[in-house]
Amino acid sequence: MFGRLLRKDGRKGEPVTFDGGVGLVSARVRDERGRPLSGAEMTLRHKRSQRLSTVKADDFGLAVCTASAGTYGVALSAGGYRESSHLVEVASGDHTALGDVELQPDTGLRLPEPGEWTIDPDHSSIRFVARHIGLSRVHGRFTSFQGRINVGQRIEDSAVEVVIDAASIDTAADKRDEHLRSADFLDVDRFPKLHFYSDRVRQVAGDRWQFDGTLNLRGASRGVRLDATYLGLRSWNGDRLGAVATTELHREDFTINWQQTIAKGLVVVGSTVEIQLDIQATRA
Repeated sequence: MFGRLLRKDGRKGEPVTFDGGVGLVSARVRDERGRPLSGAEMTLRHKRSQRLSTVKADDFGLAVCTASAGTYGVALSAGGYRESSHLVEVASGDHTALGDVELQPDTGLRLPEPGEWTIDPDHSSIRFVARHIGLSRVHGRFTSFQGRINVGQRIEDSAVEVVIDAASIDTAADKRDEHLRSADFLDVDRFPKLHFYSDRVRQVAGDRWQFDGTLNLRGASRGVRLDATYLGLRSWNGDRLGAVATTELHREDFTINWQQTIAKGLVVVGSTVEIQLDIQATRA
């Protein structure tokens, strides 16, 4: 069996093959300005069996899924947007194209009021992940840090500052932590703090934001981009906001060049470190 996918310009593209007894469902998901919503989810739920299939849209907002013949409820969703629901009949060997589907912003996701917000270290975390000898992923965290978020009259005019105690690194292995604190890695005696500051904030789409800033680590300052998801506001012991963010660092950029190899040239510690932040902040 085969069908045809839509090209980026909306016209029919090359045929694609898929197994007999199934059909193809596609949608091109866009935001309220008509821009592609990369990462939007398309979920198909079979009306009789309640079987679920979920796929993510590509960089052009195109989501494609195969499904056995039958009636399906199709939900298109993205963080910070209201869900769009559709009912489709999937026929064997046929392509059901929903075409362009525009999602509208979720007005219930309120942005924080202007002013200073303080990061709550008891309900926040700064974690990292690194590869070990190309096999496992070593997880660690920093247990001591402080920070503030200065929300501007326009969110784009906001600033974020975080200061981390380098010696608080914790990977649940004492010998490894001692090595990470040494001059081979963080050199905490000479550089006791890690410092991040950003005053360049940009909304990507819906609840997704980017923070471009500078990280000072081991005496070297480098540009760093945080990809953040805004989680909204809650009231609990005061007003709180929540966000998660990720970035990747290359330790050689910060002159952390220690390396050891094992058989066949495999490195003991990978050069790329994934940073994961989970933040709650309270109104100061």
